Amino acid sequence: MTTMTEASVREFKMPDVGEGLTEAEILKWYVQPGDTVTDGQAVCEVETAKAAVELPIPYDGVVRELHFPEGSTVDVGTAIIAVEVGGGAAPAEPQPEPAKALEEPKAEGSGRQPVLVGYGVATSSTRRRPRKGPEVPVQQASTAIQTELNGHTPTAPAAPAPAGADRPLAKPPVRKLAKDLGVDLTTVVPSGPDGIITREDVHAAVAAAAPAAPEQPSEPAPAAAPAPASYDTARETRIPIKGVRKATAAAMVGSAFTAPHVTEFVTVDVTRTLKLVEELKEDKEFAGLRVNPLLLIAKALLVAIRRHPEINASWDEAAQEIVVKHYVNLGIAAATPRGLIVPNIKDAHAKTLPQLAESLGELVSTARDGKTSPAAMQGGTVTITNVGVFGVDTGTPILNPGESAILAVGAIKPQPWVHKGKVKPRQVTTLALSFDHRLVDGELGSKVLADVAAILEQPKRLITWA
Repeated sequence: MTTMTEASVREFKMPDVGEGLTEAEILKWYVQPGDTVTDGQAVCEVETAKAAVELPIPYDGVVRELHFPEGSTVDVGTAIIAVEVGGGAAPAEPQPEPAKALEEPKAEGSGRQPVLVGYGVATSSTRRRPRKGPEVPVQQASTAIQTELNGHTPTAPAAPAPAGADRPLAKPPVRKLAKDLGVDLTTVVPSGPDGIITREDVHAAVAAAAPAAPEQPSEPAPAAAPAPASYDTARETRIPIKGVRKATAAAMVGSAFTAPHVTEFVTVDVTRTLKLVEELKEDKEFAGLRVNPLLLIAKALLVAIRRHPEINASWDEAAQEIVVKHYVNLGIAAATPRGLIVPNIKDAHAKTLPQLAESLGELVSTARDGKTSPAAMQGGTVTITNVGVFGVDTGTPILNPGESAILAVGAIKPQPWVHKGKVKPRQVTTLALSFDHRLVDGELGSKVLADVAAILEQPKRLITWA
């Protein structure tokens, strides 16, 4: 029989965030050995390839050990903290979440919102009927052992997959974890209610099949060891490529060599747009909101997309289809200390100008604080990158993966310009629109760029065209 100490210690593993990410770096620990933690309490901050996020612990207890120091990069599924829980036996996985995953696979966020996909409790009143099937004596014995270890009684035969039965029961993140670890779910003995396979069951199967696995983290060491001796530390600095920067590099290389980019440019007089910005700053409807040229440029792009919806699309290589989106999740490229990120404003097409200003302000503030969530960077449909803030006239932007267009905005500065038949100093900028030439031809791209320029030159078109 398992001892009291062994049964009461839970190993909290680096969670599977459900985005295809395989590792994360521990930035900061919020707890130390001896601290008491409660269900849902954030115990550390980690940086994935998407963003920095906090990890909540899914049970109550006392911290016994931190397995990795700050700055360590840990694979998904690896134990990072040991917590001793009360009651003399390890509590089971949270019960409502597996049931909801079975009945409503896509519903991740009802009840309390988890910080990362796959963790946290999702409330649900739906209960699944116990499965019926023949009992297998050998697997009943295995179920009895799992019952003793996990502290609950199964309500249905806990067989991996009896002949003729449906596929093993497991929520989507557990299936993905099993796939990533190369585990056949039909060989896993479930310990959850109604025969549900949990993360613990998958990791137990991996440990049983490959007892030498713990030695794997030491493998990269020989490759990294010679590096310090290969260069002059007084003359060179080497920075590991990881986290957001690593993901951005991979995405940009993939985009550049997958989508045939075409870039068009237009130089436009934005003097009237700047005057409108100053007027809006004095408007009480915009009190406390961030009002700047980017706000009107974003609105101009949204109007152009409404007039030419085919630009707001993506290329589905597997299905050989063009997917036209009837919504706009407007991405705004943001430079942060961790690298370039592109969070997006969900359903930007449906927002009024004050609402768009509020969303832009929140997006920028969150990005500067390094608190942009992975969800905020998913599902973008078109992007704006403002290189003008660095004093750059314009650039050739690379498409965000999965999108068909990106607009680069150059610096706004006074230039001699022919206005009403005379050369006068006017506020001028250059716009550059890159697009995927597989689904956007030159005519469509030109019309979109021309519309954006026309609105910025004559902002009253926002009223007549919107």
